[in-house]
Amino acid sequence: MQLIKKTLVLFTALLLGTNFAYSKCKDPKQLRFSIIPTEESSFELDLYRPVLKKLKANTGKKIEFYMPTSYASVAEALIGGFVDVAVLGPYGYITAKKKDKSIEVFATYAKKKGYMQKEGPGYESVLISKKGSKFTTQKSLKGATVGHADPGSTSGDLIPRVVWAPSMNTDADKFWKRIVYTGGHDLTTLAVHSGKIDAGFVASHRFDNVVSKGKVKLSDFNILWRSPPVPQDPFVYSGKLCDPIKKAIRSTFLELGNDPGAKKFLDNLKSSKFVAMTDKDYDVIRTLAKAKAEFKKKKKK
Repeated sequence: MQLIKKTLVLFTALLLGTNFAYSKCKDPKQLRFSIIPTEESSFELDLYRPVLKKLKANTGKKIEFYMPTSYASVAEALIGGFVDVAVLGPYGYITAKKKDKSIEVFATYAKKKGYMQKEGPGYESVLISKKGSKFTTQKSLKGATVGHADPGSTSGDLIPRVVWAPSMNTDADKFWKRIVYTGGHDLTTLAVHSGKIDAGFVASHRFDNVVSKGKVKLSDFNILWRSPPVPQDPFVYSGKLCDPIKKAIRSTFLELGNDPGAKKFLDNLKSSKFVAMTDKDYDVIRTLAKAKAEFKKKKKK
């Protein structure tokens, strides 16, 4: 009899513990969604509308879009609990994850072969200069002005500093006359094309977007260097959300390839589908970030 009582007490405690844990998860009436900013974020928002509509149907939640001002503002909104689902840059993701371990990556898109972009769920940081300029080799750029996208960009700042510069046996800040933060890969591409800067580091898929809009041609540029592949922008959600909501969000994106209504959205991404991703897939970015931290320490000595 005593054993039965102890068993019932234990079972009750486990049940209450489970219910308590579940009650602590976040079950908001609406979900806020945000993306890292581009030159045409409002245009991208229009393309996201059918996806957000599907997200609303699958989660049963009202979906609200948060328009950010920078890469960092998306991450801070996610960490602060103002945003529930977001698209981050790879570097922005690992930085945000350090501050809030509950953030979970669940998917990214697999790109089709493009003008500069190679097929698959990865992209490259590419160093470009204008065709017809005197900058036809990496060494010829010594003392030139280069464009970086944003301090939080993986391919537009992290890779140039910790992968490209060491490959040249140099320090980026010493090699270039000036490093200009343009605000985006599209803006870097256009600045190189117009001659406002001598060269720039761009993400291969972001460069393709500018070509697709007819603003530039691939043949307008010299491709001077390509980085090893980097995983595409992570789609993430707050791990504080209740599991059924997370499952609905995840399935919404992973099943987009089967939804005719999402074709325009996927076409804009130059993709045919989304693929599942885990935190481990972004360890390569952590390795890069660690290299950057070590690089900064050396500079201070």
